[in-house]
Amino acid sequence: MKNKIFLFTILALFFASCASNDHQSNLDEQVDDVKIQITAYSNEFELFAEADPFVVGNTSEILAHFSHLPNFTALESGSMTARLIVKGIETKHTLNKPTRKGIYKFVLKPDTKGKGKLIFDIKTEKGSFQLVALDITVFKDKNNAIKAAESVNVSSTNATVFTKEQSWKIDFATQFPKVEPFGQVIKTTAQIESAQGDEILISAKTNGVVMLYADNVVEGKKVANGQTLFSISGNGLANNNLSSQYAEAKNNYEKTKTDYERLKGLALDKIVSEKALLNAKNLFDNAKVAYDNLNKNFNASGQKVRSLMNGFVKQIFVQNGQYVEAGHPIVSVSQNKTLILKAEVRQKFASILGTINSASIRTLHNNQTYSLEQLNGKVISFGRTTNKDNYLIPISLQIDNKGTFVSGGFVELYLKTRSSSQALTIPNSALLEEQGVYFVFVQVHPELFEKREVKVGASDGLKTEIIKGIKAEERIVTMGAILVKLAQATGTLDAHSGHNH
Repeated sequence: MKNKIFLFTILALFFASCASNDHQSNLDEQVDDVKIQITAYSNEFELFAEADPFVVGNTSEILAHFSHLPNFTALESGSMTARLIVKGIETKHTLNKPTRKGIYKFVLKPDTKGKGKLIFDIKTEKGSFQLVALDITVFKDKNNAIKAAESVNVSSTNATVFTKEQSWKIDFATQFPKVEPFGQVIKTTAQIESAQGDEILISAKTNGVVMLYADNVVEGKKVANGQTLFSISGNGLANNNLSSQYAEAKNNYEKTKTDYERLKGLALDKIVSEKALLNAKNLFDNAKVAYDNLNKNFNASGQKVRSLMNGFVKQIFVQNGQYVEAGHPIVSVSQNKTLILKAEVRQKFASILGTINSASIRTLHNNQTYSLEQLNGKVISFGRTTNKDNYLIPISLQIDNKGTFVSGGFVELYLKTRSSSQALTIPNSALLEEQGVYFVFVQVHPELFEKREVKVGASDGLKTEIIKGIKAEERIVTMGAILVKLAQATGTLDAHSGHNH
């Protein structure tokens, strides 16, 4: 009987041992399957890591992705040390280079349980940096580690996986929405014109036939200050023949010069009187003034007309060989450096025109948007009244032509007024639209993004006011959102599947 009891005891202990081993094996497998996500930011870097739960006496692998900020490109080189500090006790691992582009694979074995922090010391060609992940917990046993990791519920509802490797290949960025003053926005269309002083009209100074210099007078051709553009000739004209006037002035100048020099020599010998010499000098001076005036801009072939500034030929108003009268416009020359945007707004905005302090300008030909500050611009005037021909109120802005603006063209204009009210705003590049419904992608972690519907308010061409749908502390995709949408449409990996590198 005693032998049977002993045998049963041995068998019970054996099966208990087996069960314990099986449970331990299951725990080991669970630990391998369960991962924790670590996200941290500094001024220079973004960190996204997937790691084994930290357990005292167990090794944990940390697969860390590092991106440069603000352009979110992969960190391709540099040494790095990962330091896990709990209650003043440090465990560290140093890597001299990435395991793969942008990816460092660390192995740490903590010795102390409790809450701590994970510090990454980064050394690159540009200097030394540090990135800190707080609230890192090291557990006493695997069971507690698994329960804690599984209790962190990462919602994948309506979410899309977009890996760091994918984001590194495109123009991608995330940022927080901004709470900032956002006043009323007036949307209108403006015509582009050259500013006064930036364009000059060159006119004929005499009657005659225009002879254009073929190499110099072509619309769009660059010209220099003082460069001859055309001439006006009166040859063959019965009246107001400039060539005849020039020849007459030249002959008169040469004759009076000869007479004056001859009399000046005779006056030394007292052969002619001082009165005769002064009369000859007066005739010579008058003839010289008349000849110099013509000779400066005219020759035997006619008037020489030069450019009065550096710039380009904007427009030609005559044809080669056309007869013109004095004052007739011939060509316009523009520098195209300073432009005027002329717009009109409805009368209902009259009371707030004085509060306009900025604007966004969108070109129609290439869909580029600029702020007024980028173009060194300013509001130079706005109308106080209307007239019987036009019931709209004019407003004019001045900008530097730093973009691809074309005088005579049109742009979309978003006039922004000063305001003390605060609004939640996001860049327009973050906003996507489907059948009249707007949405953004909210970051769950740097590889998982939730599609979120938002209600939009006013837009200034660069930013849009968000009335409902997201909060200021929720990071959103601001560049590359359309590609995240495409990734959602084509299907992605399981959000909890982790990485295998």
